[in-house]
Amino acid sequence: MKVCGVELKGNEAIICLVNKSDGMIDLPDCRVAKFDIVEPSKTESIRDFQFKFKKLMQDYQVETVVIKERLMKGKFAGGAVGFKLEAAIQLIEDVEVEVLSAADQKASLKRAPEMIRVKEVGLKGYQQDAYETGYAFLNF
Repeated sequence: MKVCGVELKGNEAIICLVNKSDGMIDLPDCRVAKFDIVEPSKTESIRDFQFKFKKLMQDYQVETVVIKERLMKGKFAGGAVGFKLEAAIQLIEDVEVEVLSAADQKASLKRAPEMIRVKEVGLKGYQQDAYETGYAFLNF
């Protein structure tokens, strides 16, 4: 099963492809590590983001997109742009989208702690949370 872990941060969607086959985890190469949205108040920017994200998922035959859940209020609450990006992803046709809560992610990572540091396998350091989200979903 191939998933795309997503962490929404500010005006970015940071992604990491994670594949699980025969109990083994694989991190396929991907031409994109994150999507930035420049003008989030413009409808065309959101549509462009959605189109590019959908195209990437189709190109890499991703079965499920897993978004790391963000708080709606409080000190660590997600911003408005992040929620727009989340909605844009969730509304993509023909793409299964799940939102993984922090509690479910923590429980999954506790059960299956075979974690790697993404820098050790050639990914960017900022992709760690996106990787952990995808990995946790595959082992949930």
